[in-house]
Amino acid sequence: MASISPSIETTLQLRRTFQAPREKVFRAWTDPAQMNRWCAPSGDYETIAAVDLRVGGKYRIEMKHKDGASHTAFGEYQEIREPEKLVYTWSWEDGSMSETLVTVEFRDLGAATELVLTHERFPTAEWRDKHSQGWSGCLGRLEERLAE
Repeated sequence: MASISPSIETTLQLRRTFQAPREKVFRAWTDPAQMNRWCAPSGDYETIAAVDLRVGGKYRIEMKHKDGASHTAFGEYQEIREPEKLVYTWSWEDGSMSETLVTVEFRDLGAATELVLTHERFPTAEWRDKHSQGWSGCLGRLEERLAE
């Protein structure tokens, strides 16, 4: 019997260690007011996040660039294990990409947290690479917010 495993070409995995307790990092990832401060690739964006944090609940993240461009991601929570793990779908409101899946693991390191973000089911390696740049920017901004 053959098994299907995610393709490396269409899966992105990023790891980052934050100098903050796991509960604080999880809250920053799920509280709209906190998400508004980091959940875009750079400070050139204004973010408006809406979150219904429950399995089956929806989220929406609108990122408005200062040049007028707007990008909106949305999806549905599939699994929530506070403060350990989030699994949710990810789509772009403009329909430019098929639905993908994001898994965020929050690993307790005492005063620090290792975050493992796995974003899979990209239609192409090009889409994976674009999201790698975006997520890397977001994680850098999250690190700055958590240090405040």
